[in-house]
Amino acid sequence: MIKWGIQNNRQRYKCQKCCRFFVWKIKSNSLRRQKVWFKKWILGRRTITEIASEKKCSTKTIFRLFKIFLDKPPVPQIKENNDCHLIIDGTYHSDICLLNYLDNDLKHLQYYEIGNETERNFRLGLELLKASGLKIASITSDGHKELIPAIKEVFPGMIHQRCVVHVQRMALNYLTRFPKSEAGRELRKIVKDLHKINSRQEKSKWVAKFDKWNFNHREYINDRRRSFDSIHLYSHPDIRKARSAIKNSIPNLFYYLDNPKIPKSTNALECRFSYFKNNLRIHRGLSKKNRKNFILWYNWLKYNG
Repeated sequence: MIKWGIQNNRQRYKCQKCCRFFVWKIKSNSLRRQKVWFKKWILGRRTITEIASEKKCSTKTIFRLFKIFLDKPPVPQIKENNDCHLIIDGTYHSDICLLNYLDNDLKHLQYYEIGNETERNFRLGLELLKASGLKIASITSDGHKELIPAIKEVFPGMIHQRCVVHVQRMALNYLTRFPKSEAGRELRKIVKDLHKINSRQEKSKWVAKFDKWNFNHREYINDRRRSFDSIHLYSHPDIRKARSAIKNSIPNLFYYLDNPKIPKSTNALECRFSYFKNNLRIHRGLSKKNRKNFILWYNWLKYNG
């Protein structure tokens, strides 16, 4: 073989026996170039039609190349951390649920999987992180009822910070935007200041306001009415739900005041969820299997790859 000029900025060769011309291709380089386009498709919100037009080939060819990567989703890699403050949250896209375990210190997804928010899935995920040697100092979550027993079983005595934003949003949803009662309007003002608490003094003042509100309106909150089947029901169930949401979460709501490294909300994951949903919405024609693998690849390329 001898060199025979340049073609498209690449060295061309000639075989002296058969007189054929060719460009030497290295398979690893070819896969690397294909992965660049695959990454643009996953993260860059580029459609297969746009990529095919730019590469001057058919959409079937592009999807066939991308299918090589889609069928082999990456495996999460756990990074060593002796003081890990973990954020756990899940999100649904259609019939698919993604569970993420984010290391807030390293900004690294220590683990992620496709699975429902069940106690078994949470327990297996936490056991995997524990077996890997990851030293978890605290866990922040939205207080999902299936996650709480899993944490108590795998990490007894673990600091479990409730997401302040979730508690605030839940209470405000129960109270509605324009409460009709005086008790509802007063509680709404108190709840809107929840995310502003940054010191123990502010916490004490806020808890004192809530306790005072609870005492002043106890008769209104506990009022019952007689229904058609003679069962006494509470007259103001939504206010009671808002009060319970706050009251039950207070013991686990202010750990971040003792340690500034503990994240007080799951917003670091919530914003990631919104981004990947916007990207996935562009590729609506994917099958369920490909959508699952797309999500796993997005997590890897965006935050680990």
